[in-house]
Amino acid sequence: MTSGSLTLVYFMLIVTGILVLGLVTSWVDRKVTARVQARVGPPWYQPLADILKLLGKETLVPDQASRNVFLLAPLFGIAGASLAAGLLGYVLLFPDRGFLGDVVVLVYLLLIPAISLIIGGGSSGNPMAVVGASREMKLILGYELPYLVVIAMIIIKSGYDFRLGGIITAQSIGGWHLWSLSGIIGFIVLLLATQAKLGLVPFDIPDAEQEIMGGIITEYSGPPLAMIKVTKSFLLTVLPLFIMAVLMGGIRLEGWSILWSILKYIVIIVFIVLIRNTNPRVRIDQAVKFFWGPVTILAIAGLVLGIYGW
Repeated sequence: MTSGSLTLVYFMLIVTGILVLGLVTSWVDRKVTARVQARVGPPWYQPLADILKLLGKETLVPDQASRNVFLLAPLFGIAGASLAAGLLGYVLLFPDRGFLGDVVVLVYLLLIPAISLIIGGGSSGNPMAVVGASREMKLILGYELPYLVVIAMIIIKSGYDFRLGGIITAQSIGGWHLWSLSGIIGFIVLLLATQAKLGLVPFDIPDAEQEIMGGIITEYSGPPLAMIKVTKSFLLTVLPLFIMAVLMGGIRLEGWSILWSILKYIVIIVFIVLIRNTNPRVRIDQAVKFFWGPVTILAIAGLVLGIYGW
């Protein structure tokens, strides 16, 4: 088998593994949320069962929708999420095999799912979906600014290395970026932005079932809706792993380091689930002001501290 073929096999296995981990994490999130609300919660196989059920359902397209755009948008989103999963997973396992600028590419790939939702919701012709798409667009403008500022800080702390593998390697030599004041600030900002990227409370404004009946995904059904759920499962794993890569030294699959890597992932998921279950939904204007205000100021403070080695 050639090196190119072997890389492709690794890539596919990594994508599959991250998807499975995402489905398991999704079940844990739903189970914990149910327990908090004094409910039993779903069985362990429920996320997979939901997707399989949707794959067998009929796809309904509104008469007023732009059919091709409406149907292609979820495919666009799942493609971006799977590419991000494959790239991140591959570099986490083989830090020396990344390429210059892969961290920038990864940040852009993580934007594709949100953009696909905006395109899909906007093309559906449903007023509620259009409102959801508008909210998603404003939310992106809110959280991406502090997110990018923190990524810039991390790159500077890693010796201006634009390779994700280089960022991981720098931490293996000099210690986690998290063990610094700028690193702690970066973790807080990335965690809040991750909550918004995942569309979880308190930043689930684009979906908001009680207000806009599901928002962006109101008109989706069947396989397209299944693809959206798979994309969410990808992101639920990829985004925490990205935080681990840039701030917590990545992962190591040898000896006791395996348990340490699992623990780091669990800690981030615990934070995400806690934030979801202890906060009310905010309005879109409140979310944008929050990210452009205190979160961006915090990110800039972290950037300044990072420049001076703090």
